[in-house]
Amino acid sequence: MAKYMATLTLLALVVVATLLAVTPSTEAVTCSPVQLSPCAPAIMSNQTPSKACCDKLKEQKPCLCGYKKNPTLKPYVDSPGAKRVASTCKVSVSC
Repeated sequence: MAKYMATLTLLALVVVATLLAVTPSTEAVTCSPVQLSPCAPAIMSNQTPSKACCDKLKEQKPCLCGYKKNPTLKPYVDSPGAKRVASTCKVSVSC
């Protein structure tokens, strides 16, 4: 009986682990252009973007199209510096 329970428990753990591995993570992103402040030095000058900048840019990627649609933010998102930083960080901004 103990061997049966151990096998059943192991099977249950395998099923749970498989479901966790297959189920995509859906973390909510808080869209806030202020989150991209680590990118300001690279956008405003010809500096290489920092790792923190690229990480934030990748995190904010779902928000970038919304920023492009905002008339106040569009000039910043479409600026040559922002496009260069996005390209360097390998973040595509296609809407």
